[in-house]
Amino acid sequence: MAWSVGKVKITKIVEMEMTGGTRFILPQATPQQIQTMPWLTPQFANDEGRLTMSVHSWVVETPTRRIVVDTCIGNDKQGRGVPHWNGLDKPFLQDLERAGYPADSVDTVVCTHLHVDHVGWNTRLVDGQWVPTFAKARYLFGRVEYDYWKTHSTDAAHAAVFADSVQPVIDAGVVDLVDSDAQIADEITLIPTPGHSPGHVALHIRSEGEEAVLSGDVAHHPCQMARLDWSSSFDSDPLQSIETRRRLFSRFADTPTLLFGGHFGPGRIVRDGDAFRLVAQL
Repeated sequence: MAWSVGKVKITKIVEMEMTGGTRFILPQATPQQIQTMPWLTPQFANDEGRLTMSVHSWVVETPTRRIVVDTCIGNDKQGRGVPHWNGLDKPFLQDLERAGYPADSVDTVVCTHLHVDHVGWNTRLVDGQWVPTFAKARYLFGRVEYDYWKTHSTDAAHAAVFADSVQPVIDAGVVDLVDSDAQIADEITLIPTPGHSPGHVALHIRSEGEEAVLSGDVAHHPCQMARLDWSSSFDSDPLQSIETRRRLFSRFADTPTLLFGGHFGPGRIVRDGDAFRLVAQL
């Protein structure tokens, strides 16, 4: 699946997709509540009110760059907080190559934040060692985000993730730490979007008068556009995440801008009373 934004092409590479089983992320999104939002069906929820979400990467191809944004869970990883994320054996790299993007053709990797399901394919297991998956790429991490997780790298919930998916690319010397509002390509500028994590960033793409936003986990699901107060169980600052959602969605609502979420999308944001909804763009 691919979309065009001016001269920029955005391709979705799915590692896994699920309907239901998401209450551990959004406990307030009960089936009864979701059924009061009929606009979510069928793209974002089923008739029973169960949420549809995916773990995926966005490949952003500009006239001069090939960028992978967020790198899913990864194969062979252990110590994940979600049991069925341990020891995956997914054809992610083959799917990437089939889409026209072999790993060695990627020149940049951007992680909107350093959570488990956004850094996994930073590395792959080769002869018992974790090595950079994208051997010819520079990896861009937000400086605020990296500094926070480096300080907390031994915390039980994050130790394994940092050790196998972050530290090896640091040790390989392929990481550039960037400001939360850095311009990272001619067409792409970062937007500071803290709340889900301390240094979370979104990507703002502009090309030939068209725009897109890759929003990472500002929202995990479009239901959070209707209910801005529904914060994820994993938000580091739930109140800040609410304000970040309101600010980002207000900025791009009722415009042609495409929103590409970290676990959904794309779609266009429209105002709906004091909140918003997402119109899917298939």
